Amino acid sequence: MTITHALLTQLSFTLPRGLIDSSGDVHRQGIMRLATARDELVAHKHRHVQTYPEYLMLVLLSQVIIQLGTLESISPDNLENLLTQDLAYLRELYNRINQTGSAQVPAQCPQCNHQFYTELVLSGEL
Repeated sequence: MTITHALLTQLSFTLPRGLIDSSGDVHRQGIMRLATARDELVAHKHRHVQTYPEYLMLVLLSQVIIQLGTLESISPDNLENLLTQDLAYLRELYNRINQTGSAQVPAQCPQCNHQFYTELVLSGEL
């Protein structure tokens, strides 16, 4: 299957549940960008990651999520309040766009053999 498309550098997303901030506001819509080597290096050097390696994903996500609702900034501290369903969603989205460069998957019509891309539906997405 040979379908070409432009490199995706940012992707809009909608969290299944939404991050609830200290004011009680729910933030569901966001934008994630592709990760860089620097993002990985900075995350591995983060002080919390040194003590708690499982904190790595929160640090990585805080660097690549460039917008989440109306939050002024995204930090690992903010993301600690994510519901596990939303964290799983973001982890899968991060892996998908950084491994393949897209949240779309190639498909082919079984009747006419037309090739196209379709949006990947992640677990929990409405």
